Amino acid sequence: MQIVPVGPGFAAEVRGVTLADVVTSDAVYAEVRAAFEEHSVLAFRGQEVTDEGQLAFSRRFGPPEVTKVGSLGTGSHFITLTTIGPDGKVVPPDHRYAMRNKANQLWHTDSSFKAVPALTSILSARIIPDNGGETEFVSTRLAFERLAPALQHKLEKSFAWHDYNHSRSKIAAGLATPEERAALPAQCWRMVWRNPVNGRGALYLASHAYAVEGMEAEAGLDLIEELTEAATAPGTSYMHRWRQGDVVMWDNRATMHRGRPWPAHEARLMVRTTISGTAADGIETMRPPPRQAAE
Repeated sequence: MQIVPVGPGFAAEVRGVTLADVVTSDAVYAEVRAAFEEHSVLAFRGQEVTDEGQLAFSRRFGPPEVTKVGSLGTGSHFITLTTIGPDGKVVPPDHRYAMRNKANQLWHTDSSFKAVPALTSILSARIIPDNGGETEFVSTRLAFERLAPALQHKLEKSFAWHDYNHSRSKIAAGLATPEERAALPAQCWRMVWRNPVNGRGALYLASHAYAVEGMEAEAGLDLIEELTEAATAPGTSYMHRWRQGDVVMWDNRATMHRGRPWPAHEARLMVRTTISGTAADGIETMRPPPRQAAE
């Protein structure tokens, strides 16, 4: 196995192993898991991907999420991200599928709006466009380490509110359905997630974040936007250019990502599994004390 760094201080390609190797070998899994904790983003090129194989690989890292209401794949462990409609044709730009893909072009962290946030997301390329459609990542761990110590200390004690409807409303009113809003009430999480394996802290931000506990609404949103801009500054990202059969996994505790646009007439089909975080991943340290919980 080779772990080859590909990004600016984070992200690596894992070469010489398959997803099945990780499933069947404890030694291979341990090495990949250590690389995940260190590099935050891991790319496996040229895999023979099936739903069953992706799910077995995913389960190695923890309990898979059940896909939320309103998504393609609701009730399963898979989220289908596509612009291909039921008739097999590419949907028009104003179709809900296309609009949801546009929402994924905002910088975000998967599942920060859920009652149990995610450890990792695992995305496989099934059909890719000839041009565009890359996924861009930044390290919120490195972003946190670039901040002044006084601000680091402040953020370690701060909590932000995350809401799925907030991010979707940036794209179009009503993009989040009433069923989704009812199923996904706002969640409050610490603004720094410290990795229990290596002790390194990372900003926990997303396009879903809309308020900071204890701050006026405008000031809190300004802080979130300033931190996001700092974390996504030019020269800090890794851009993954997809090939058929690629599988990429990332640490939602320590990264943000966004999809990049592609020509509207070109098809794209990606399948994602998402692994819920556990106490071993530091979730309990992220929850606000009861006195800070809001209505």
